[in-house]
Amino acid sequence: MGVSLSGLLEARTLDFKELSGKKIAIDAYNALYQFLSIIRQPTGEPLMDRSGNVTSHLSGLLYRNAKLIEIGVLPAYVFDGKPPSLKMSVIEDRVAVRSEAKEKWQDALSKGELEDARVYAQGSSKITKDILDDAKNLLGYLGIPVVQAPSEGEAQAAYMTIENSVWATASQDYDSLLFGAPRLIRNLTITGKRKLPRKNIYVTVKPEFLDTFLLDKLSLSREQLIELSILVGTDYNPKGISGLGPKKAYKIIKEFGSLKNAIKSGALEHFEYVEIKKFFTSPPVTDDYTLDWQTPDQDKVISFLCDKRDFSPERVNNALGRIASGIEEKKSQNSLDKWF
Repeated sequence: MGVSLSGLLEARTLDFKELSGKKIAIDAYNALYQFLSIIRQPTGEPLMDRSGNVTSHLSGLLYRNAKLIEIGVLPAYVFDGKPPSLKMSVIEDRVAVRSEAKEKWQDALSKGELEDARVYAQGSSKITKDILDDAKNLLGYLGIPVVQAPSEGEAQAAYMTIENSVWATASQDYDSLLFGAPRLIRNLTITGKRKLPRKNIYVTVKPEFLDTFLLDKLSLSREQLIELSILVGTDYNPKGISGLGPKKAYKIIKEFGSLKNAIKSGALEHFEYVEIKKFFTSPPVTDDYTLDWQTPDQDKVISFLCDKRDFSPERVNNALGRIASGIEEKKSQNSLDKWF
């Protein structure tokens, strides 16, 4: 879930045309959870093949990437590695929350409460090893780069953005900014019309853009943003400091300059934050990655999605055509640029 900084950091709505020609590192786990949550049947069941294998994430990866590449975006997916010990309590809590959501989903289904059932079903989504393996295999067949992070995928994606290997990081979580990403795009994998839970209202979700200029406007350094976020609560101290939201935390950091000063003055009681801050400022990352976009291997994609996962050959071929055209157009443009 990451830190909640809404109300403090105001994003700018993006037009997809502004992203044409951009390389973007996508937080893979974040995207997969979105696909697994949103792409479901009316009863809340995920899409599945005839053998009972979940395919919601494969559908999301295929059709969303077809759209992105068609408009000129070159996506690379960054997968989480070993979670830090700081995050273990959060992971355990999330497992419990998903288990409870699954029970409520089944209960709502038994009562015929389909709207509630779908909401609870979304909250029960979990990523298994099979889902991860299938996602990585499909991305490879599609010619889309996969990067394995040593720890947090967001930290690795932020590092790749800092190094100018990609233009921006894509994630729903503001944590990317704490890890140093100079540019963050939200809603990249969930744009389009979405129904609000338990309401007969549809909203249009558009990409949102945040960058380090927001920190300049707030007169905050990255370290101060990290300390502010620790007050609010992060994946490594989810409860934060009771009663402090983003605006109150901002006021404290602006008044005292740092957590150390705020604690020393007595404005805050002493609490352990140094290890959390250190993880945000110096997370485990790797240079061992290659970003090389290739045209899809049509035979492997068809074999995997149509023969093994019961996808429609017509729809898959259509998506493959859009991806191949987008990749070829980008390669032609790169070759042309070399002459000027």
